Amino acid sequence: MTENVIDQGGVTISTDERGVATIEFHHPRSNSLPGKVLRKLAQTIEDAGKDEDVKVILMKSAGERAFCAGASFDELVSIDDLKTGKVFFSGFAGVINAIRKAPKFVLCRVQGKAVGGGVGLASAADYAFGTKHSVVKLSELAIGIGPFVVGPAVQKKIGNSAFSQMSIDATKWYSAEWAREKGLYASIHDSVEEMDSAINELIEKLSESNPEAMMLLKNVFWEGTEHWDDLLTHRAELSGKLVLSDFTRNAISKFKKGER
Repeated sequence: MTENVIDQGGVTISTDERGVATIEFHHPRSNSLPGKVLRKLAQTIEDAGKDEDVKVILMKSAGERAFCAGASFDELVSIDDLKTGKVFFSGFAGVINAIRKAPKFVLCRVQGKAVGGGVGLASAADYAFGTKHSVVKLSELAIGIGPFVVGPAVQKKIGNSAFSQMSIDATKWYSAEWAREKGLYASIHDSVEEMDSAINELIEKLSESNPEAMMLLKNVFWEGTEHWDDLLTHRAELSGKLVLSDFTRNAISKFKKGER
């Protein structure tokens, strides 16, 4: 199953004989995420979770450099009312909740830089791999918003102290090693090839594991997050309101010139 959104990125999925569903998203601007791609990504993860032939889900992005540049600036600057803003940020909520609810482990392959929502995706995954180039940044405050929607996933993964650091110092890149030490990445590798080898090694083990045991274990991992449907919807509304302010519009315009 493949869908491409012309000039706006897209999502593809393929399932191999081991029962591994590889979901890949792409966008010409450093794999940034417009609303249509977010909605498609959430639906694809949900569908893979329901597919009885799928044992493990691998989420990745296209290309060799940036994993994900976060929210699409082009779409952010076009938001002109609260409803549209809430719908856009709900796209990130949808992906995080789809990963959370999927009854399969979701692995994440982070080959390069992850910004904002990209950090949220990696944090929501049950197990994430990175390379030495997989630096991270939560830039939301720098553009007048805040990591409200992805915050619960990031905070759950790396803890409140590290989440606070990233949120407050919003222009700082944190190294892949720092992210591994905080628990965002299970491992980091010198090259994409080495990372892919490690991913394949784990997938081989998981493909032979008991699907029911993995589902029950995932439920344990996510205990206490049953309220996230409502929580992330509320957080999307906060972001949707802030993005309408003159402060945020000016900050986004300035930030956009530097393209992250």
